[in-house]
Amino acid sequence: MAAAPKYDESSVKVLKGLDPVRHRPGMYTRTDNPLHICQEVIDNAADEALAGFASKIEVTLYRNQTMHVADNGRGIPVGIHPEEGVPTVQVVFTQLHAGGKFDKKSGGAYAFSGGLHGVGVSVTNALSTQLIVEVKRDGQQHRIEFGGGEVVSPLAVSGSCAKKDTGTAVFVAPDPKYFDSATIPVGELEHLLKSKAVLLPGLVVTLQIEQASGEFIAREWCYPDGLTGYVGELVAGFTQLIPIFKGEKYVGDEDETFAPGEGCAWALTWTEDGPVSRESYVNLIPTLAGGTHESGLRDGVFQAVKTFIDFHSLLPKGVKLLPEDLFSRCTFVLSAKVLDPQFQGQTKDKLTSRDGLKLVSAMVKSPFELWLNEHVDLGKKLAELAIRAAQARQKNAQKVEKKKSSGVAVLPGKLTDCASDESQRCELFLVEGDSAGGSAKLGRDKDYQAILPLRGKVLNTWEVDRDQIFANNEVHDIAVAIGVDPHKPDDAADLSGLRYGKIIIMSDADVDGSHIQVLLLTLFYRHFPQLIAHGHVHVAQPPLYRVDVAGSGKNKPPRKFYALDEGELTAILDKLRAEKIREGAWGISRFKGLGEMNAEQLFETTMNPETRRMLRVSIPQDVSANTRDVMHMLMGKSEASSRRAWLEARGNEVEADI
Repeated sequence: MAAAPKYDESSVKVLKGLDPVRHRPGMYTRTDNPLHICQEVIDNAADEALAGFASKIEVTLYRNQTMHVADNGRGIPVGIHPEEGVPTVQVVFTQLHAGGKFDKKSGGAYAFSGGLHGVGVSVTNALSTQLIVEVKRDGQQHRIEFGGGEVVSPLAVSGSCAKKDTGTAVFVAPDPKYFDSATIPVGELEHLLKSKAVLLPGLVVTLQIEQASGEFIAREWCYPDGLTGYVGELVAGFTQLIPIFKGEKYVGDEDETFAPGEGCAWALTWTEDGPVSRESYVNLIPTLAGGTHESGLRDGVFQAVKTFIDFHSLLPKGVKLLPEDLFSRCTFVLSAKVLDPQFQGQTKDKLTSRDGLKLVSAMVKSPFELWLNEHVDLGKKLAELAIRAAQARQKNAQKVEKKKSSGVAVLPGKLTDCASDESQRCELFLVEGDSAGGSAKLGRDKDYQAILPLRGKVLNTWEVDRDQIFANNEVHDIAVAIGVDPHKPDDAADLSGLRYGKIIIMSDADVDGSHIQVLLLTLFYRHFPQLIAHGHVHVAQPPLYRVDVAGSGKNKPPRKFYALDEGELTAILDKLRAEKIREGAWGISRFKGLGEMNAEQLFETTMNPETRRMLRVSIPQDVSANTRDVMHMLMGKSEASSRRAWLEARGNEVEADI
């Protein structure tokens, strides 16, 4: 038998500087291609424009997939940093959690920016073979060069310039070994740059692309009309139901809920034909997966239309309107300004700031209500569109219900079902324990969320025949509740009886909760594989920590942040320290289990579709065979020796919960 791997003091590694980024780049950036690390540089230039100091951004993409980004902003400070003792520009590019975007006080360098964790361009530097920064500031040109994240040519004066000639230019050569593909997708780059011009009216953005011949193709974007002009481009050639409704609204000094300057700008319209486009941004950062600000736009517009419909008595009896009925034909672009944005992951694809919904909804609702009352005929057109969509949706749901009603299975007594018959909209939460189940029942949306509490551990069904799995009460209740019979991977399973569009595993964020997750995933993978294949199975991500920060004056109301894990907690605390909030002026609560949350907290953090975090379970085709082998090794009763060997080889990758 092979000797066990040595585990002593030398086994504990401490990653310093930019080493954490190079060790696990996927935690800090997208690794499918280098666009995101280049985007960090572009975002910094755009932040200068957002702050009102830059009027142009020039980007050059060379054929060897290197990039040059230049702006005419203020230029990164080059003087010696008062705490670090090295040039400030060097600090910005070599230290995580360093930058000018944490200083949110009035008059800070960036009142609003896309940065949160402060790891932006330092990640770019860490994952590049070469990075050169040139700064024009105070009548001098400065140059510093990095290689693999380290300084290879210290900051030095490289020339002189006019006092008013300021700006920053960054040359980036991404290191291909960190990315699946070394090629920067030109289409995505163009869309990114175009969006900066759209969101900052009057900003001139240029892109030059080097061809194989050595020639350059140039493109330029500038939208003096901002969002309106862009939405007009998106819907050109299609029949508009209403003219483009544009507006912007920001918080003033008198608001106690939100900080001055927070708010949004928007442009939206409805079309009778053609595709719909929806784009959203937070502090100029594109949020491809949407988030709470998009939910706020939908909520504000929907509430305004619903009020209009009720006032004019337009809703037929028996018809219930939902936001998706109104937004099925809506094209919009939304640009939100949020003082302390929280994103899902460092790639910032989705805004998770829970106040984002309330903020945008409050900004949009009143102006749209006023517009509807000034344009009653157009308001009635929108109402008719939403009512027709709702009637069609309810009609389809009734057809599905007739199919399902032929079954004879009696639903489990402990299932707290939802009211809606629309299976695609309904959600079933498989909740660990009666305590959490009680909070979930109180906090849920009764219209479309159902709760099935699980008592104790679910049976390991990996080696149980599908004819025998119903002998276990928990498994029986799950199968009957979802309305689908067990089947094999190759079976053409009948999913017409599926009662819920989403089946969500909701367990504690601890070892026991993870064990229950694995047992339930084993059940679905082994006996209900088509549910996974069609994207119906999800895993909830409840937070492990809550941070409560007391208010400090008019501009800082009391705040609370939820952290998924230790990493997010560290990022939140780093941000609070960078805001100069006194150490210990915040309280940290650790949730030992879902049962410790009250109904309101559980709904806000884990169940509300607008603010929750959730992972969809999927199995890529290229690893499906390997997945089955791994599951057999982990869950097979006769595989104890294989599991031990696997733990000895890879046990160091496991995070212990002590």
